[in-house]
This record gives sequence, structure tokens and C-alpha cells, in this order.
Amino acid sequence: MKKIKGLECLGCGREYSQGEVKYNCPSCSENLDIVYDYEEIKKTFNKKNLSQSEDYSIWRYEPLLPIENLSKIPPLQIGWTPLYEAKKLGKNLFLKDDGKNPSASFKDRASAVAIVRAQELGAKIVTGASTGNAGSSMACLAASLGIPAIIFIPQKAPKAKITQLLIFGAKVIMVKGTYDEAFDLCLEATREYGWYNRNTGYNPYTREGKKTAAYEICEQLDWIPPDKVFVPVGDGNIISGIWKGFKDFKEIGFINKLPQLVAVQSELSNAVVKAVKTSIQHPGSRIQIEPVKATTIADSISVNMPRDGLAAVKAIQESKGLAVEVSDKEILEAIKIVARATGIFGEPAGVTSYAGYKKLREEGKIDEKERIVCLITGNGLKDIDSSMKIAGEPFLVEPSLEGLKKIQNEIFK
Repeated sequence: MKKIKGLECLGCGREYSQGEVKYNCPSCSENLDIVYDYEEIKKTFNKKNLSQSEDYSIWRYEPLLPIENLSKIPPLQIGWTPLYEAKKLGKNLFLKDDGKNPSASFKDRASAVAIVRAQELGAKIVTGASTGNAGSSMACLAASLGIPAIIFIPQKAPKAKITQLLIFGAKVIMVKGTYDEAFDLCLEATREYGWYNRNTGYNPYTREGKKTAAYEICEQLDWIPPDKVFVPVGDGNIISGIWKGFKDFKEIGFINKLPQLVAVQSELSNAVVKAVKTSIQHPGSRIQIEPVKATTIADSISVNMPRDGLAAVKAIQESKGLAVEVSDKEILEAIKIVARATGIFGEPAGVTSYAGYKKLREEGKIDEKERIVCLITGNGLKDIDSSMKIAGEPFLVEPSLEGLKKIQNEIFK
């Protein structure tokens, strides 16, 4: 593809041609980044022809995506999710609701680009490891194209997400262990059986799908990027993708400034936050990502070792951003606050961004003049058990007006 120069390793800096390598760096095993020829792209892609596009999905940005044509894309509408102004929650605050995607998760963006790449390479089976969202996303899109999917999940994945996988027809491998163990087994299976692997932090094409949310935010805010973007962080692939999206648009002249990124993690799965703190304490030192023992209720961002951690920390550093950790209690409370103020029902990982925003605002670290976007990355119906912990209880009454009157004080208080 003329628009792609090649791939560059985020660790050792080694460069490869697009057809030379499939997944991560053969030299150091770090993740790769796809490098574009922006001058070539600018010849045919501009705001005018974008404004004339009637395709309101991630594919409206095809010139900045690593696909050769649109003939192999899934038939489902992916992306162009709503951006709501949340006036009840904060001045100049916007929520990007990616729970509106086909599988109710942000991960559809990554799966869409990965599954197109899988078809271009002639893959017959796709696979991936997931706590639920990435897997159900891949299963959903694979089903729409008639491609078999084999998904590895940890034994403690939420039932709703397991149900999605099975309903979409995926073969589900439930691993007696953690997400990290499921991830590693999935890689071994990929090497053994030759399946096409979608894992984030391993497959460089997933970042390319996730960056499209940044494109949409720019368009939806009339080409004035936000000052800060709060992002839930687990493996680190979303935040690195968001950063790449904003940089892409600046490189081709669509925007003239870049936002600060704020990585938000649970304090019970905080490897990226720790790495950022260490890099601040030791400026100029090599970025070190150390594994943690993840136990957060926010399963979608519960990882021991962030597989795209290096790219995540680099994105935070380059954007002069921040990393903040919140408690699981704050995450659960954020589900209720966001739902009751905006009508958006997010899963624990999905509202972790807002929990981080709320914490910094209460600490006086948010300037109300700034425009801020929080990514809501998944729908709350994916993890009902967590939401029920803070939802409250229904009123049980006899089927009569007299029965209702007995509890009216409770209803109207």
C-alpha cells in the first residue's frame, strides 16, 4: 500500500516492511507501530471530501487505515458513536459512548480492522484472548462474515460476556487461570495451529482501529480537539491508539493542537500508573513496566502485565498527560452517577474514565475552562453483577393502591 511506509518497533526502533512481519518485533518481541506516508495521504484526503462522505462509521477514515479496499469489511455499523455533553456532571465535559457499537464495546473498532487484515492474509480462523469484550467483539464481527472464531477467556469472565461469545457461535476456551494466562495460551495456540491472532499489544492492527475514536471526537467537536481525554487503561492499547489518532489528524493538517491524555486505572490493576510515576521520578530513564497482581472488579482493564504498556506510557509522556488510579468503590459509584445524570449505562471499566475525572476535579486539578472528553468504553449490561452492588433494591408491594400507599413515603422521599 502506497500510504504505508512500513512498521516500526516501539522498543528497539527496528523497521520492517508491511509484508515482512505479521505480529510483534522478531528482534525484541515488543509491539510494532504502522507508519504512514502522510504526504501521500494528503494528496487525496482532506476535510472537504470527508465532509461529503455519507459513511458514518470508522470506514469514512479509510485513507488513514491499513486496508487495501472496503470489500472485506464487516456489514455491521462500527464507530461514529455519540458524543454527549454531560452538563450535569461537569462544565465542558463530554462523554463518548462506545457502548453503542455492535457488541456494545469500544473493542469493535480494533476487531474490525484486524478481521479485514485476517481476510487479506487468507486466514480461515481468527482467535484472541479476552476478559470478554475483545473476544465478544471478534466473535460478533466474525459471525457477520461467516468466519470461525476461537476465543480464550479466564474462568472468572462475567457471564454476560461469555453468553455473547457463545451466542455469536465462537468456540470458547475457558482457561483455569487469569487473563494473562489465557493470553499466553492463545499465543501458543496461534503458533501451533496458524490461526490469525487479534490480541491487543501483539497484533499492531488493533491500534489502528482504536485510533478512529479520536478522529470522531475531532469531527464531533467541530475540529477543535478537547484539552484532555480521560481513558480507561488495562493493556494500554486504547490510550496508545487514541494518541495515534490525534497525531494522525495533526500530521495531515485537520487539527492544530493535541490534547493531554489522562490514563485511569483501578488501584487494583495499576501497572501503567506505576510505570508513569517511576518515569517522572527518573526522567530520561528507560520505561519499565512491572507486572502487578490484578484483582479489580473492572474485568475489562484487569491485567497483571499490560501488553501494550510501553506504548501507553509513551503516549502519556508525549501528550504531557497524567496517570491516576481510583478505587473499585469509586468505579462502582461512577456507574450510578453517570447513569442517573446522563442515561448512559457503563460497565465498570467503561466508567473508570469518569471516576478519574471526578477524582481530579474534587482535588482541584481540573480547569473548568477546559473541554474534556471521557471515553465510556463498554455497556453496563455486560456486567450486571457489579452494577447490582450499587443499584439499590426494588419495592415489593401487593397489587393494590392500598399496598402502594404503604410505601409512598419511601417512593417520594
